[in-house]
Amino acid sequence: MDEAMRAVASSFLLAVLLTMGCQSAADRTPQSASCAELERGINLSQSVAMLNRLTDAFAQRCHATVIEYGTKALEEYRHKTFHVIKETFSIFLPDGTLTDYVLESYERGFLSLLLAVSYANQHQYDDAKVELRRMDHELFSPLYNYGEDPVNILISAVLWEQLGEPGEARVDWLRLRDIAGLLKKPDEPIRKFAEEQIRRIDEGKAPGSDWHLYGIGAFPGIDWDLKFTGLDTGYFLVTSRGGFLPACASETGALISTRSWFEKIAMRHSGAYHPLLNVQTWVRLPIGTVYSFVPVAAGAGIAVGGCMLDAGSKGKGALCEVSIRGGMILMSTAPKVFNWALEPDLRHWERLPAAFVATRAPTQEPCAPGAPSLTILGLQTVSEESVKHG
Repeated sequence: MDEAMRAVASSFLLAVLLTMGCQSAADRTPQSASCAELERGINLSQSVAMLNRLTDAFAQRCHATVIEYGTKALEEYRHKTFHVIKETFSIFLPDGTLTDYVLESYERGFLSLLLAVSYANQHQYDDAKVELRRMDHELFSPLYNYGEDPVNILISAVLWEQLGEPGEARVDWLRLRDIAGLLKKPDEPIRKFAEEQIRRIDEGKAPGSDWHLYGIGAFPGIDWDLKFTGLDTGYFLVTSRGGFLPACASETGALISTRSWFEKIAMRHSGAYHPLLNVQTWVRLPIGTVYSFVPVAAGAGIAVGGCMLDAGSKGKGALCEVSIRGGMILMSTAPKVFNWALEPDLRHWERLPAAFVATRAPTQEPCAPGAPSLTILGLQTVSEESVKHG
């Protein structure tokens, strides 16, 4: 990349990172202190907590920390290691109790994007490009967790353009437009937006102004329930605690939600996605049923035994009454025991936005009028209500 292009890319990426967080500069602790504190709290054995720490490190401009530990996280949580003993005994415990966490494809892709931006802000542009290419590999590699993702592809296209590689960006815009099943009907504005970017690049036109990336809201929590009919994901009905904003596109930018990330978590126990995991859930069903009988039998034993003892000692019924109450309380825990035994593994990178906006608008993006014009790549939380109501 020539010096002029380096300056453009650097100014974009630095400007993005200098606007992160909702705190003023006066409220922040010194960078070195906050980065050191974050590093002390990073533990590779705690996968989800570590991923959340990487979010914090990126928001605090701790680029060296993101590069060091983000690279380790990609290697540590990338592959599924099968252990016969663990896989066998795991059916007797809640899902994920004995097994290590494995990154979903969208998590691997997004982590590569964070690494790319961190490298660029360290002026290691070649390494940034390597990470962007690695992102493609992470999405399409036939690993245990696999699958393409429109959110990361859109972000990748924007970053390629900012790094002065419109040809590489065009490949991502083309994927966003054409790959079967990548975007659903409600996401049609994104497909049309990608088509416009392809046409612009083919005509040799520059974006006109720098791309800006920011996130909206927070990735919602996830709930689950049992449903034994009408599902192809085992017997789990997985729902989000919050909705996702609809896709939007304007002349200057586009909004895409991370609904596809939630859907990847929701289909984790599908037979087509993870056959072994799906089989384990069905094997765990009768085991969980047996577990739930234990408090029922124990409670009934306490009630009957207490009453028999009370009768044998010619009591006045007080012991029998207490035994029945105690037995009923114990029996009432059966549904909780059943749910505990069947609980699915829904671990995921929690500190992520509910949507991303990519825009070239100099002030306000029409698709997100309530959001600031420039903020951190996916990490500053912007109220969804402000976007809905402007």
